[in-house]
Amino acid sequence: MFERFGRLLHRRRKPLLMLTVLFAVLSGAYGAGVFGSLTPLGFQDPGSDSVRAAHIAEKAFPQRTPDAVIVYRDKDRTVDDPSFRQAVVRQLESLPTSEVTGYLDFWTTKMPAQVSHGRHATYVALNLHGSTEKAKEDAYEAVKDKIPAPGLQTLQGGTVPTGHQASAKIEHDLRTAEIISAPVLFLLLLVVFGGLAAAFLPLIVGVLSILGSMAVLRTIANITDVSVFSMSLVTILGLAVAIDYGLLIVSRYREELAAGHTGEEAIGRTLATAGRTVMVSGTTVAAALAGLTLFPSTFLKSMSYGGVAAVLLAVLFSLVALPALLAVMGPKVNAFPLRRRKATPPTAAGEGAWYRFGHGLMRRRWFVVVGAVGLLLTLALPFSRIEFGSINAQQLPSTSEGRQVFNAMEHDFDGDAVKSIDSLLVLKSDGTSKEQGAALKAYAERLGATEGATGARISGMEGTTARVSVTFDGNPVSTHARDLVNRLKDVPEPPGARAYFGGESAVYDDTLDALGETLPWMLLYIAVMTYILLFLAFGSVLLPLKAIAMNMLSLTATFGVLVWIFQDGHLHHLLGFDPTGNIEPNMPIMLFALIFGLSMDYEVFLVSRMREQYDKQGDSTEAVATGLQSIGRLVVSAAVLMCVPLAAIGMSDVLTIKLFGVGMVFAVLADVLVVRVLLGTAVMRLLGRAAWWAPGPLARFYDRFGIKEGDLPAEADKPVPVGV
Repeated sequence: MFERFGRLLHRRRKPLLMLTVLFAVLSGAYGAGVFGSLTPLGFQDPGSDSVRAAHIAEKAFPQRTPDAVIVYRDKDRTVDDPSFRQAVVRQLESLPTSEVTGYLDFWTTKMPAQVSHGRHATYVALNLHGSTEKAKEDAYEAVKDKIPAPGLQTLQGGTVPTGHQASAKIEHDLRTAEIISAPVLFLLLLVVFGGLAAAFLPLIVGVLSILGSMAVLRTIANITDVSVFSMSLVTILGLAVAIDYGLLIVSRYREELAAGHTGEEAIGRTLATAGRTVMVSGTTVAAALAGLTLFPSTFLKSMSYGGVAAVLLAVLFSLVALPALLAVMGPKVNAFPLRRRKATPPTAAGEGAWYRFGHGLMRRRWFVVVGAVGLLLTLALPFSRIEFGSINAQQLPSTSEGRQVFNAMEHDFDGDAVKSIDSLLVLKSDGTSKEQGAALKAYAERLGATEGATGARISGMEGTTARVSVTFDGNPVSTHARDLVNRLKDVPEPPGARAYFGGESAVYDDTLDALGETLPWMLLYIAVMTYILLFLAFGSVLLPLKAIAMNMLSLTATFGVLVWIFQDGHLHHLLGFDPTGNIEPNMPIMLFALIFGLSMDYEVFLVSRMREQYDKQGDSTEAVATGLQSIGRLVVSAAVLMCVPLAAIGMSDVLTIKLFGVGMVFAVLADVLVVRVLLGTAVMRLLGRAAWWAPGPLARFYDRFGIKEGDLPAEADKPVPVGV
């Protein structure tokens, strides 16, 4: 099938290239506006009680929870100075009511909490028009330049401005990462291929994948909310995976040409071998990322949309556009070599550095297994004490306004007048009635007497909606606060009323509950899909289990390192971030799906070559060593190339993006160098022929339905070419 498809591509190469160029132009033009369609946050469960509480509060008490917090400051004047007040009030009154639904300033509320310690600063709680995050961001975009007061330092923070600033910073950092990555990747590809013409080809696949993914995301964003964070995955994953797949296809094509095959034969054999590997690998990665759609949060769904689009488009262009381009180029794929030299004869079977290295690992298999597993488990130890926290302005660099407002609220003001755990009550009758009022008062007293609460009061009443605010000491996203939320939920409500708990602590509790409920189903889904796909690729019942077990080792080691760095704060000066003491809970789940899928990339790359050699030789040990000789250098090169854009995005000033980049770099290098090359080779020797075994019924199923190439012409064994 793959071989015939390759020959068809060779015959239709020119029309396919014309369609590819047209696709690039149209998707580039349409996808360029994707950032304007994305939402800034999306970490909450949209169906949770806390989100329901926010909607109730928005409708009944629009001035309670501000969309923006604006700090006005003067180093000489205090808030008691009439000119200070006049400058702020005049500016606030000038804001268009079509975008700003209301605001609360100190001179109206008279709340001491809205004045800084030295009385040289005050903050204003601002509410924006709109019922969705995107609508509020649009309203903020329209007024943000009208908020600063003349003669005063103005800092804009709070939920919407912080999200807006994060979006702008992510867009800037992604463009910077692309600018840094492209020349570095090109230079590395020059070294890998040794020629100018071949070095360009994987980059072309990467660009096509990114352009297409941006167009896909913009289309999805017109239907449902898509988080801006998904663009980081599209840009980096689209480039990294496409380069890996392009590297594999181009390398195999050059290998087939060197073996003496004609252009059409070389394309057919390339698709039958490397093309099959790319399809299996990409499908496995996409299937793992698709598991994120099981979660309710917009963030995780968006990462799935972007990741699946990037991977599948990388597969598509690697299997269609790239072979068509290779068919046009033919032997010119080797044009413009770095230096002219005599052709190096291919390495004979049973020779080569990787071959000898593989046999060395297999001879010391128990030492390698114990050492590698011990190292990975040691790195994983910090993961046992992970602490979760919510996303806030701490993700931004200290120079951003949102972060400065957050710091000011923490250090310059005595308290946050809008922070508490709120019980939003939908009553059976008007809350002003005597009977309902008495029931509400009793309910507030019960909430205030709950263990961990420092008090409670009825803070709002509007028709059949009431709000009871509970105060407490401590961090709102701590285990202590979460336990308090759950105790408050157990307090009996007034007769006939329904309570929805809101506020930062309630959102945090609902987020962890939603993630915890869905996580087992995602793990089961990924394990089952991975097992099925790998069985169809290799016809073995043990190799998929081995791959899943080694992936778990790689993942826990990565999470341990991330906790050690980002939660504990090690290396924060070197990496340039301020540790928060916790990890946002959506991030490990997103990384789990991504790392699990990408780990299978290299598993498929290696084991596919080993299976190819085993089918020829029938000797498992020789198949492992020969397969490692033929693909080992290429796999390590692919891992290094993938780490370039990941490291570039790890330079971002947005903490969540930095964590993503740093975590992925470690995961890729640890997985390839330790898990696949060292541990994987040793385990394959321990399994021996059993690695390729399947019981009779499953073996017959694989023979009939397996993802293998049955129509590839037989060929006598040839020496393994050196390099790529």
